[in-house]
Amino acid sequence: MVRFGIEFVPRDVYWRTVYYTIEAEKAGFNYVWITDHYNNRNVYVTLTLIANYTDRIKLGPGVTNPYVCSPVFTATAVASLAEIAPGRVVCGIGAGDKVTLTMIGLTWRKPLAHVRECVQAIRTLTAGEVLNLDGKAFKIKGARLNYKPPSEIPVYIGAQGPAMLRLAGEIGDGVLVNASHPKDLELAVSRIKEGVSRAGRSLETVDIGAYTSFSIAEDESKAVKAVIPVVAFIVGGSPDVVLERHGIDLEKANVIKDALTKAKFGKAFKNVTEDMVEAFSIAGTPKQCIDKIEEVLKTGVTQFVVGSPIGPNVLKAIKMIGEKIIPVF
Repeated sequence: MVRFGIEFVPRDVYWRTVYYTIEAEKAGFNYVWITDHYNNRNVYVTLTLIANYTDRIKLGPGVTNPYVCSPVFTATAVASLAEIAPGRVVCGIGAGDKVTLTMIGLTWRKPLAHVRECVQAIRTLTAGEVLNLDGKAFKIKGARLNYKPPSEIPVYIGAQGPAMLRLAGEIGDGVLVNASHPKDLELAVSRIKEGVSRAGRSLETVDIGAYTSFSIAEDESKAVKAVIPVVAFIVGGSPDVVLERHGIDLEKANVIKDALTKAKFGKAFKNVTEDMVEAFSIAGTPKQCIDKIEEVLKTGVTQFVVGSPIGPNVLKAIKMIGEKIIPVF
């Protein structure tokens, strides 16, 4: 049975994100993922409040990274959170956004080593064990938490590139793949399977999440309009090989990239085409979204994550998903 997750970016005042999560739990979502960016509300403050106001939904950073915060700090944060919400905490780890990290004075290097060693550190420390790590990214001697969380904390790896996807299959309890189209997800799942095979694991032990850009409304045009800004930024950050996979005109994509770098957002959004929306989002009426989710699930995905913008009206979209989408699956 497929699990449903939902992503919130804590850019709004804290109570709104908490309220949305309460409604998501009522709607039947299994997971809530809170993004971790320095310019939004703090991910762990937000998750702590969510933990206090919910009872069932699993929750965690989706995703944090090992550059901004030491894996020792991350282990402490999720272990503390697990005391508040036993059995409900998960931890998403990714390599981070190179542009953003550079902006705040951090060097994006050795991403595979950083993620691998971060996962090792979190697992060791949250198991109540002593951490001695002489790695390529981290040198940690004799670190240990003074407490042990009451339950195990599954670690999910945010992955897009081939090597990171293989690593996620090799060591992750789950994988969060930033993709909405079956073409991209089929390729991602095949690489995850390579990592699973390399580690001698069973694929059934890995929860594969499609971290989609999603927008739902009774009116298709309103759903599409809401997703256009998100799609523009996805196009702006996509390499040519990904754009070509979907038959997207590279000249049109470059117009969007150029406009975004110059902060000409209106121009960027205006140049988003129908094929870009189709390639990089799931947007439409409940019936259209159901059909697209069914295609996504055929790729081997086991968790469907509803990501930004969710819909033109977030609260209505959450309730609509709970009433018309989740029961179907």
